[in-house]
Amino acid sequence: MKNKINTFSILAFTLTLSACAAKQTMPGAERVELVNELPDREKCEFVGEVVGSQGNWFTGDVTSNKNLVIGARNELRNEAYKLGANVVYVQDLKNTNAYGSMGTTNTTGVGKAYKCKH
Repeated sequence: MKNKINTFSILAFTLTLSACAAKQTMPGAERVELVNELPDREKCEFVGEVVGSQGNWFTGDVTSNKNLVIGARNELRNEAYKLGANVVYVQDLKNTNAYGSMGTTNTTGVGKAYKCKH
């Protein structure tokens, strides 16, 4: 029984530590550009809407605000890359707080993905 408790404690500690890190971009997605102005419609084709998020009621309090934002932005890049896009027009980036939390627990970004010719 003691061995099971130790294993559970190590697993919980490891999961908590991994929750602190920002989500990573998948190979190739780091080239997806995030912009705050609509891309040129003559050079870009709309391919879909994307959402990126990091944090939740459990992990948000132990994840830095910086990692929440970077993780959400990286997930936007990953989702756009899956659609074949190379540009994301970021429409909104919101921080939310869970009830009883010590601060920001989640950051979510919403955008439109485009495949642009440069």
